[in-house]
Amino acid sequence: MNDSEITLIQESFAKVVPIKDAAAEIFYADLFETAPEVKPYFANSDMKEQGSKLMATLGVVVNGLRDLDKIVPVAQQLAIGHVDYGVKAEDYGKVGASLLRTLEKGLGEAFTPEVKSAWTTAYGTLSSVMIEAAYPE
Repeated sequence: MNDSEITLIQESFAKVVPIKDAAAEIFYADLFETAPEVKPYFANSDMKEQGSKLMATLGVVVNGLRDLDKIVPVAQQLAIGHVDYGVKAEDYGKVGASLLRTLEKGLGEAFTPEVKSAWTTAYGTLSSVMIEAAYPE
């Protein structure tokens, strides 16, 4: 990720923060509709609380993109912990697709091709690190 991509991600996420509860609802509705096989991972979850955790985690990651050395180990531990919930490597792509659709819905016209590309790069970078940590060969 380059500096301009990080700036695009941080500026676009700042626009999501005021609607974070709605964004979390949109995200999980999209995820469960497009990838219903992941819904059992959340069977015992309070989805409002889960949405708050999601948005808080995204906030930490987005704010830390200029210091990946601190973010990557946290992301790796998060991924390792998610294995116990049954999360599989292929689920990361489904989550990423739902994240992009959520951003598109939440940001509207502000979700430009450049913003989409920046988010795609960031998610791809972090999810690959997470997958490698959780599912070592």
